[in-house]
Parts: sequence; structure tokens; C-alpha cells
Amino acid sequence: MNQSERIRHCIARRAARELKDGDVVNLGIGIPTLVSDYIPPDVTIHLHTENGMLEVGPSPPPGQADPLLINASRQPISELPGASYFDSGLSFAIMRGGHLDATVIGALQVSQKGDIASWAIPGETILGVGGAMDLVVGAKRVIVATTHQTKDGQPKILPECTFPLTAREEVDVLVTEHAVFRFVKGKMILVEIGDHLSLEDLKSITPAEYEIHSQLAVVNRWEGVR
Repeated sequence: MNQSERIRHCIARRAARELKDGDVVNLGIGIPTLVSDYIPPDVTIHLHTENGMLEVGPSPPPGQADPLLINASRQPISELPGASYFDSGLSFAIMRGGHLDATVIGALQVSQKGDIASWAIPGETILGVGGAMDLVVGAKRVIVATTHQTKDGQPKILPECTFPLTAREEVDVLVTEHAVFRFVKGKMILVEIGDHLSLEDLKSITPAEYEIHSQLAVVNRWEGVR
């Protein structure tokens, strides 16, 4: 696994810890699709995929994928006992109707108020917003799983988003390879930092304003990444 993949798995593993036993959860495209591989065996999560399936299982072993079973990212998935299938209309009714306990979604930018931009970069080809707006407004908890910076080192966590918004003030938790932030009453709070960098290092790559929790956790972010 190269460093880029290690970072993606590090983020997914930590995001998986935000899910609660019994949750009905949608996993967005990109890093969030890896979350299913890090759900603890003693925790039951009912995974929903936007293209019409409930009770999604972990990624199938190499050579054992069913070509008819894919998620919204067109990646092979497995099914758990009791899995059900439905059309796009019912899938979006689940998303819009408040039936999801949580969604784990990627982002291009997140603001210090919890705004999220996840679907368009000005000047580049736009593929469409997909179900992102429905997910972040309809889910009871919004967990953003994203790298702390872009591939060319530009910040993603900003005072204000500069890209077209997906939604305003809907983010509850932000997980990156460096830190975990929670959003409470319009404030961004640092609750966890990796032991591989200092508070000063983190601030230097995070233009957004945030408070530091009085019981800030300092952790090894790479332990358990497979």
C-alpha cells in the first residue's frame, strides 16, 4: 500500500469509529467506500447504497466479486443476510425522508461553520451533484471523511468555502488524516489530533478558525490501518 492509499485508509478507519451500533448509514463515493472494511465485528451497521440496496457487506475478496453487485461508485460489494434491493425513487425517499442515521461523505472544502462543498470545482468539468445534497440534508448525522489538503497542498478547511456549496452548516464531524473536528452550535472544535504533528503544525495547514477541546485526544492515527 503506497502512502496515498495509507492516508485514505487511515481516514476511513477513524470515520468508522463515528458509527453507532444499529445505525442505518450511507457511504459516499471515494474514501467513504472504505469505511465498510473497518466496522468492528461487534457493531452492526445497516449500510445503504444510493443505487438501491440495503445491508451492503464488506468488499469481496479478490476473484470473488459478483459483477451484478456494485455500489454507487461502481465498485464491487457483497451482500449480508437480509439484503434488499429497490429502485432509485425509493432509495432517494430513504435519503430525503430522514431514515438515515448517518452519512459518511467526501468533500472538496469544509468551512469553519460546517458548510460543505463537494460537487464542483469552478473551471473544471462538472459531472453533477448526484445524491450529495439529499444525503447531507436528509441524514441525521453528517460525517465528512477527506484529506486535510488537496494533492497540490492547498487547504480544504477554510473560513468560507470558495466552491459552490452542497449545503450550509450541515457537517457534524470532520475526519482527516491529521485530526478530528466536531461542529457544535456553529463552532468548529478540535477534539483529536495525530501524534505525528504539533498543534502549531496543524494550524499552519488549517486556515479555518477553531477551538481546542479541553480534553483534546492525541492519538496514533496509523495504528490498525491495513
